[in-house]
Amino acid sequence: MPDNFKKYILDNAGITEENYKELEPMVYTLKAKKGTILLEQDQICDRAFFVCKGLLRSYTVDEMGKEHIIQFASENWWIADRSSFYFDEPSELFIDTIEDSEVIYIKKDFFNKLEQISDKFTSFNTLALQKNIRQMQKRINYLLAATAEKKYLDFIETHREITYRLPLQMIASYLGIAPESLSRVRWELANKNFKP
Repeated sequence: MPDNFKKYILDNAGITEENYKELEPMVYTLKAKKGTILLEQDQICDRAFFVCKGLLRSYTVDEMGKEHIIQFASENWWIADRSSFYFDEPSELFIDTIEDSEVIYIKKDFFNKLEQISDKFTSFNTLALQKNIRQMQKRINYLLAATAEKKYLDFIETHREITYRLPLQMIASYLGIAPESLSRVRWELANKNFKP
């Protein structure tokens, strides 16, 4: 089992090695090739994914077949359809692998057990949720009001470690702009001697 997941849980959940051993049977490892779909639209999302190695994304597909990327998740990030996971609703999202990836997936029983064991985890999880809401509010504001350049610069600041691992069209999809517009923004920034 990858060490970074265990370290993440021990560092953030306020549990001991002994507690972790109790949880270990509820932790599953999956190796997935690039392009593997981990969640399909209309499925119930019954697991959350922690990325140990690789890169994942969540996205929707509109009636015209166009993809709209909601989230990227690289090493030590979580990804899931929270609405589907917590409310047992059919997912509106797809989740797939952008690179060959190794992920941990866990189900609700893991979180329920962890909350029973550790008050610290409940506080940590609440704070993580609040940070996620703050980030989503910021993202909605940028999608509605920011220029293409501002969106791209914010993306680089937030996702610097994965910018060069992503195809241009995926970044454009995430930013809600056409690939041609993103190419123009990058060209204009290069002419200003901007180095990401």
